[in-house]
Amino acid sequence: MKRSLLFSLVLLAFIGLACQQEKSVSDSVSEKSENSAEEIVAIVIHGGAGVMSRDRMSEEKQKEYIAKLDEAISKGHSILRDGGTAMEAVQRTINILEDSPLFNAGKGAVFNHEGYNELDASIMDGQTLNAGAVAGITNVKNPINLAYEVMANSDHVLLSGSGAQEFAKTRNIEMVDTSYFATPSRLEALKRAQNKTALLNWEDKKFGTVGCVALDKDGNIVAGTSTGGMTNKRWNRIGDSPIIGAGTYANNATCGVSSTGWGEYFIRLAVAHDISAQMLYKNTSLQEAAEDVILKKLPEIGGDGGIVALDKDGNISMVFNTPGMFRASIDKNGEKTIKIFK
Repeated sequence: MKRSLLFSLVLLAFIGLACQQEKSVSDSVSEKSENSAEEIVAIVIHGGAGVMSRDRMSEEKQKEYIAKLDEAISKGHSILRDGGTAMEAVQRTINILEDSPLFNAGKGAVFNHEGYNELDASIMDGQTLNAGAVAGITNVKNPINLAYEVMANSDHVLLSGSGAQEFAKTRNIEMVDTSYFATPSRLEALKRAQNKTALLNWEDKKFGTVGCVALDKDGNIVAGTSTGGMTNKRWNRIGDSPIIGAGTYANNATCGVSSTGWGEYFIRLAVAHDISAQMLYKNTSLQEAAEDVILKKLPEIGGDGGIVALDKDGNISMVFNTPGMFRASIDKNGEKTIKIFK
């Protein structure tokens, strides 16, 4: 009897220990799974869409664009990989593109009809749906940084012109003389645009707007866009880039989107928001929604251009209806892609 009781007690103790070990292993696997989910990061950028083609762009020029896209996407991804926020990654990535004369944003902004540069930008936080934007500014080195300040440190979403620049001074944003933006290639493009008999080249026909969408380890999506607008634009024209829902949109429940193209059409279709709305209301995938808007709806009303986007699961979409779009991405598996043409 005593032996039987002793055996039963030992057996119960063994079973209890085994159960505890199994629970520990289960908890460890669960914790590892949760941590892995938290550590998903992804980033995607564009540098404009247009009619560029391999036979009209030299190999040297292609290499220049690819190198700069690589520098920008690598910077943003390193911030995310090291635990930084999507908000920081988007700004620092776009800063690199804004500081390059290759793209129609910041340093490389195109000229308006009067012969100076008017810059626009916007940024949106997918967690809070807070957003900031600026339009028609002329002496801010990095417009995306000012858009962030509007979002984070004002009661407004969109500031324009001299008012936006006054606000920039209160936030210690870096200002530059307007001559900073006077790149020779953009001046030549303006002359060609104003001379109706001149032969336009591929650079005149591309939309060099830059944009970035990032997903950080906390599952937050941020989208940002920056541009110099359209060459030879008049009457303080403002395109889609600073318009939340057209040029930029982010919602953690769906996706983040940055647009590039003929802004008037992107505004009319609320392109960036439409992609998110289709995912939310129709339960479509990011790729399906993007293709519906960019490859079907946009051409139907005469618009062209493209978008880059990523969803809450880190899936990336880069869709355009033009011959090319400068673009790059690093997906949730760490795979880098850099392309110009279709």
